[in-house]
Amino acid sequence: MDITSIIGLFLGITAIVGGALLEGLHLGSIAQPTAALIVLGGTIGATVLSFPLKTVKSALAGVRRILLDKKGNSAAVVEEILSYAIKARKDGLLSLDSRIPTASDDFLKKAMRLAVDGTDAKVLRDTMEIELDHLDEQGELDAKVFDAAGGFAPTIGIIGAVLGLIHVMENLSDPSKLGAGIAVAFVATVYGVGSANLIFIPFANKLKVKHRRTVAAKEMMLEGIIGIMEGVNPKIIEEKLKGYLSVEERRSVSPRAAQKPGRKAA
Repeated sequence: MDITSIIGLFLGITAIVGGALLEGLHLGSIAQPTAALIVLGGTIGATVLSFPLKTVKSALAGVRRILLDKKGNSAAVVEEILSYAIKARKDGLLSLDSRIPTASDDFLKKAMRLAVDGTDAKVLRDTMEIELDHLDEQGELDAKVFDAAGGFAPTIGIIGAVLGLIHVMENLSDPSKLGAGIAVAFVATVYGVGSANLIFIPFANKLKVKHRRTVAAKEMMLEGIIGIMEGVNPKIIEEKLKGYLSVEERRSVSPRAAQKPGRKAA
């Protein structure tokens, strides 16, 4: 579980609802099904209209990554690659063939397979970079879906408020209902601005962060395999791959990582 996502979402909603209650508002005043239908339905409709259905489904699947996925263990991947480097240096590149099925990542498996099959280093890099470009494009699209929803929601909230005010104006003959009617009308604006700034835009930002980490991890894997193919000293490979890690992650890489069998990343 991604604890920062859970805490952030909980704190944001709790702070707004709690503040409203402290001001003396009743939950019934802001719980308006009609306003929710206008804002959420309109936002979803505009978003689905803006993107192919496949992209929308992929973005929705990204919600699980936002709320549930743990941060990948990049240090473990470095140790895994170093174990491959030592084995290849000792027993030859072909010795890695038996290690491919247990590799921790499909991208890494594919790069290792190409390397073991004798693919030229430049061809291997070009092939894997094409896959990286596709992965990068898909990740950007997932975030753009939520960015777009965050842009639509406030505007549709204003539309909901205007529709509510039109209804109020139609009942000017009964002044006793004007105050409550206007309050209800503006609930749509609250829903629009609130959903955009508490859900859609933060979700887009979190997806971007997770996506950049994923791409960086794949780039690290590719550099490691290229280094192994070119016969680079495992110690040099280690120092190069550590450049992709944070200071904390670098400290967690075992000094004897190269002598350990590959471990799967968390």
